[in-house]
Amino acid sequence: MKAIGITKSLPTSDKNCFIAFETEKPMPEDYDLLVKIHAVSVNPVDYKVRQNAAKDEELDEPKVLGWDAAGIVEAVGSEVSNFKVGDEVYYSGEYERPGCNAEFQLVDSRIAGHKPSNLSFAEAAAMPLTSLTAWEAIFDRLRLKKNGESGKKLLIIGGAGGVGSIAIQIAKKLTNIEVIATASREETSDWCKNLGADVIVNHHELIQQMESANISEVDFILNFSDTDMHWDAMAKLIKPQGQICSIVENKDPLDLNKLKNKSASFHWEFMFTRSLFKTEDMIAQHKILEELRLLFEEGTLKSTINKTFEGLDTGVFREVHEFQESGKSIGKNVISYI
Repeated sequence: MKAIGITKSLPTSDKNCFIAFETEKPMPEDYDLLVKIHAVSVNPVDYKVRQNAAKDEELDEPKVLGWDAAGIVEAVGSEVSNFKVGDEVYYSGEYERPGCNAEFQLVDSRIAGHKPSNLSFAEAAAMPLTSLTAWEAIFDRLRLKKNGESGKKLLIIGGAGGVGSIAIQIAKKLTNIEVIATASREETSDWCKNLGADVIVNHHELIQQMESANISEVDFILNFSDTDMHWDAMAKLIKPQGQICSIVENKDPLDLNKLKNKSASFHWEFMFTRSLFKTEDMIAQHKILEELRLLFEEGTLKSTINKTFEGLDTGVFREVHEFQESGKSIGKNVISYI
């Protein structure tokens, strides 16, 4: 099968940033699905791994990146009971297994879902990683109650990004909370408004913008942007006994004492935790994707796909990674193979 990989961490300006190569089509075992991939999407984790996986020395074997994918099940392992050959699926794969930038991929059936029937493969491929991240942050980390947060406020920092775009929808549609989202450009502000955000503020002057909107504090904060940059603002804006959740690793030490007198709590969300540690509740991600499927099919949620590219080609992956790294991406960027 054909795959796209890296052997060295190179900038997208280097034509050897990605290489195309042939490798054996894998065979499923135990809980595995063998998926014929139709479309993938690119997330910040893709370019971060590309930038760091082979910084010091060239890899002996190419590393295949990519996590978000949608396709058709071609074969199943002996322990699979929730899928069959021919099923259309969408998923975000495991952090340490070969990625989806290939014609075929193995994925654990416990972290895959049936593709929403009303979404194309491209529209579906845009959704698993960001939807799972947002869902876990909202319901597992912050523990918001479905239909039970009226009168409360949620600040989403990075509203127009991939995770922010679906988090706005999930929070607004499923919890009834007031959503304040950050965006710094007219097009990103419009994007967030169209997804259901109640208030838009500029994250470059977050405190002043919140004051202008007559919002002095919020019950919950979801940070999908720069944790170091926004730490002081988050500590100031969170209510006493409020909760903050971030998905972006800090580079400098975080002063947790800023939260002490408020008895405020801080949570990390990493979507790969369940599969990385093979937690007892690993099947939860399958269940979440199935619940999301129903929400997409009934029209409660919509895909956040924004740009589509074509081809299992090194040049295409260079172009999309470069666009992701530019910081100008809105929603999700998808590469369709078929």
